[in-house]
Amino acid sequence: MGDADSFIAVIPARHASSRLPGKPLADIAGEPMVAHVWRRAGESRAARVVVATDDERIREALVPLGAEVVMTRDDHPSGTDRLAEVAERLGLADDAVLVNVQGDEPLIPPLLIDQVAARLFDDPEASIATLAEPISDVETLFNPNAVKVVRSLSGRALYFSRAPVPWDREAWDREAFARRPDLLETDAWLRHIGLYAYRVGFLADYRDWPPSPLERLEQLEQLRALHHGHAIQVALAQVPHPAGVDTEADLARVRELLAGHDPTGGA
Repeated sequence: MGDADSFIAVIPARHASSRLPGKPLADIAGEPMVAHVWRRAGESRAARVVVATDDERIREALVPLGAEVVMTRDDHPSGTDRLAEVAERLGLADDAVLVNVQGDEPLIPPLLIDQVAARLFDDPEASIATLAEPISDVETLFNPNAVKVVRSLSGRALYFSRAPVPWDREAWDREAFARRPDLLETDAWLRHIGLYAYRVGFLADYRDWPPSPLERLEQLEQLRALHHGHAIQVALAQVPHPAGVDTEADLARVRELLAGHDPTGGA
């Protein structure tokens, strides 16, 4: 099945963005944002780092840096579908492992890329691995943009939801949690981190499936895999996962952190 050093990191980078057009090329410390992501992925144990894009401007920005770029179609409904095309174009075997590194995460710790790949190698029967972190505040628990995941004793995902699952029957609303912050001193509530490792054979099947009913309701594409009976391993992130760039405010924050080329924001 391979080992933890044999995975390929793939960075999907689309120029179109509803909230921040041209986001991958946004300048951060003198380089496009996607270049920072590419460099961070290159610091992981990945045997190969590939940027997948549908825009020639992104390719032109990266090739002079030495990046490997694969041009893809511009009509993919999700990043997972784009990964499937990359796997096909590269002629990868079904048991090869790809890690999907989001192109808007210039602060992504390489350790997390390694961790999610290793988690998939540790469970040969799982098709996907991903990460999560404990929820420590009420606002995140009740925020529908923060996806929650429930997992089994073996670490496999039972369900993903935008709702505050699991539901505490005794402390049943936001006000009760606000009165009892100690209720969150547990790993019962986990926020999903959108970093995935996939087996190539799964990707080939995934793109042929229509969206599942639960996926349509929650607007979470990982529910399609659970709907079809595929196992998803969920590991607790070994280090904090910095927020990505979705808005102009996020971009300003990251620019400030990376102004001195220090991803931690230190001197």
